[in-house]
Amino acid sequence: MNELTIHLESRSGAPLYEQIYNYIKNDIQRGQIPAREKLPSTRSLAKYLEVSRSTVELAYEQLLSEGYIESVPYKGFFVMEVEDLYQIQAIREPRREGGEKKETCMYDFSPNGVDLKKFPYHVWRKLSKDVLCEDRAELFRLGDPQGEYGLRNVIAAYLHQARGVNCTPEQIIVGAGNDYMLFLLHAILGNGHKAAFENPTYKQAYRLFGRLGYPVCTVDMDKSGMEVEKLRKMDADIAYVMPSHQYPLGIVMPIRRRMELLSWAKEKEGRFIIEDDYDSEFRYKGKPIPALKGFDMEEKVIYLGTFSKSIAPAIRMSYMVLPLPLLEVYRETCRFINPTVSRVDQMILQKFIEDGHYERHLNRMRAIYKSRHDILLGCLKPFSRICRISGENAGVHLLLTFDDGRTEEELIRQAKEQGIRVCGLSSYDAREQKRGKASVILGYANLEEKKIVEAVEILKKIWIP
Repeated sequence: MNELTIHLESRSGAPLYEQIYNYIKNDIQRGQIPAREKLPSTRSLAKYLEVSRSTVELAYEQLLSEGYIESVPYKGFFVMEVEDLYQIQAIREPRREGGEKKETCMYDFSPNGVDLKKFPYHVWRKLSKDVLCEDRAELFRLGDPQGEYGLRNVIAAYLHQARGVNCTPEQIIVGAGNDYMLFLLHAILGNGHKAAFENPTYKQAYRLFGRLGYPVCTVDMDKSGMEVEKLRKMDADIAYVMPSHQYPLGIVMPIRRRMELLSWAKEKEGRFIIEDDYDSEFRYKGKPIPALKGFDMEEKVIYLGTFSKSIAPAIRMSYMVLPLPLLEVYRETCRFINPTVSRVDQMILQKFIEDGHYERHLNRMRAIYKSRHDILLGCLKPFSRICRISGENAGVHLLLTFDDGRTEEELIRQAKEQGIRVCGLSSYDAREQKRGKASVILGYANLEEKKIVEAVEILKKIWIP
C-alpha cells in the first residue's frame, strides 16, 4: 500500500493526527485494511496528505501503542491481527417513546439546585493536570480506606476554622456521597438501634435507615427544631438532625435547644446524634453558627459533611467525623472496607482547598446566592398578605406557607402551567400525611436575578387574588 486517501478537516475540533489515527483504526477494525498489510511510510503518507511528518508519526505511535500495527525494523509498519482487541462502539442515546418526553420548564425553583455556571472549571482543569503530570503509578493504586491523609488534614483544618469543630484527621472518613457514609455508619453501629428523624426531613436518609433494618420514627419540630421532650418519648438512641439550616424548613437550631439535645444523648450509654451539616456554608445574616459537633464534649455527635452542594454534585465526595469510641469500633471491624473515591480526585480536591480556591469559590457563591436571596425576598413582599415566608437568611431556598385554603397540588399545577417548577413541602413529610396548610419551596440557586424577577411576576398573577 503506497497511499491512504484520508479527508482531513482542518477546521475540525479533532487534531490532524487524531483524524489519521481514527481513519486507519476504523479501516483495520472493518477489515478494509487486512492483517499483515504494509502501511505507507510516515514520510510518503505525510507528503501525500500534505501534513507534517510528525503528524503522521503521532498517529502511527498511537496505533502502535494500542496494538493495531507493528513496526518491523528496516521494513516498515504492518497491520496486526485485531480479533483480541477491545472494540467499543459509540452508543447513541435511545430515542424517547412518545409518552416519555423530558419535562422542561422556563423557571426552575428546585430546592436542591447548584449554580454550575459559576464553577471554576479552568482552576479544576489546571489542578487535574498538575496532579496527573506527577506521573506516579501510586496515584492509581487503592489508597487509605479512610481517605488520603492530606485531604483529611485539610478537611480537619477547614472544620476547625469555619465550623468550630475540633477533630483530628484520624477521626475523618472520606467517601463517595452521604449514602455511602450512612451505609458505612450502619456497619460501624450494627443493628439494635432506633433512629429518630425531624419531620419534615431529608427523606433519602430516612428511607435508607429503614431499608438498613433500623426501626425509624419522626419527631415534630417547633420554631427551634426537634422537640427534645417528644424525642425522649420515642425510645430512640439515634437522633438525625440538621441544626445549622434544617432541610427543608430552614430552621436554625438555637444554642439552648442544642444543649438540650446533647443532654439527651448523655443520659444513656450508646446514644448518638448524627449531625447533617447541610447548607451550612451559605449564611447571609449574622455570624456563622458553629456546628453542634463543636459543643460536643462527651463524644456523642457523628458529623456529616459534603462538597456536593458547595462545589458540585458530581464531585460525590462526603466525609464523616467519628466520635472516638466509634473510631475504635471502625478500626477493629470496618477498616477492611476499601475506599470509594479515587486518589486522583482526592488529591485534586486537596489542592483545591490548600491553594485557597475553595475559600474563594465559597465567598463568590455566597455573594451570588445572597444577591438572589435578597431579590427574591424583595419580589415576594406582595405575597405577605396571603402567605408566610420563612427559611430566609441561610441556605438556597425559601418556604411559602399559604393560609387561604388552597392545596399544594393546586399551587404546583398553576405554576407548572406557566412553565415554573416549584416543590411542595409534603414531599418531605416522612409520614406521608397531608399537611394542614399548603407550603411550597422556592429554591433560587438555579435562577439568575433576571429570571427570579420574571418568575415571581408570573406567580403574582396566578397566586395573588
